Amino acid sequence: MAVVQKLPCWVEQIIHHGDHVYTVILRPERPAPRFRPGQFLHLALDAYDPSGFWPESRVFSIANSSIQRDRLRISYSVRGRFTSRMEKELVEGGQVWIKLPYGEFVVDNTRDLVLFAGGTGITAFTAFLNGLMPGSRHAVYLAYGARTRSLLIYRDLVQERAETVPSLHVSYFVEQDTETRLAMKETDELYNIGRLSVAAIWSKIQGLRGATYYISGPPAMLQVISQDLRDMGIDAEAIKIDAWK
Repeated sequence: MAVVQKLPCWVEQIIHHGDHVYTVILRPERPAPRFRPGQFLHLALDAYDPSGFWPESRVFSIANSSIQRDRLRISYSVRGRFTSRMEKELVEGGQVWIKLPYGEFVVDNTRDLVLFAGGTGITAFTAFLNGLMPGSRHAVYLAYGARTRSLLIYRDLVQERAETVPSLHVSYFVEQDTETRLAMKETDELYNIGRLSVAAIWSKIQGLRGATYYISGPPAMLQVISQDLRDMGIDAEAIKIDAWK
């Protein structure tokens, strides 16, 4: 297990995806400690004094490959006071502090998998997807949803991996709105208009035996998806939840 380290980082790039959703690329003072796909970091906006306490922080999944440790990528949606501060205070060239790695939400790829990702919750899975090999024996079903098509911010990565790894199957969900409907191909079976749901992909996954189900996203989504899985007869021990704070 990697030892937790505290590192100052420079904000190298901020990408605004619209609708108060951002991706931030951080350059740590030195390469970050090794981490496992699905683990997270604590980010603090205020300076850290090693002789004092760790400042207020919030956790974010590490979205980049675990091989790349000289740059760290996180994505967030503005929800509450801390992320509102991030939106106002983070600037390219500025400094933040992080401590990492943390977390046990690590995907076990020794069996079939079903991944549910809502919004920036996809970042809990991107490092895992990056590491998938074309010869992977186990099926991976990803259901990835966002408010609009443009907020499927890791869609290019997901599509590239789906085209490279035959065992990876993807369904996208966008909440219904006129703009999204016009932008989407009506004949594209990959897309579903409406909120991400178990029922919408149940016909694709109901035949799996011994699969593990991972859920990452906003709290309301975690509750609904996990309950729907249990209602479908999925054992609670087979359901793994990445609970956001």
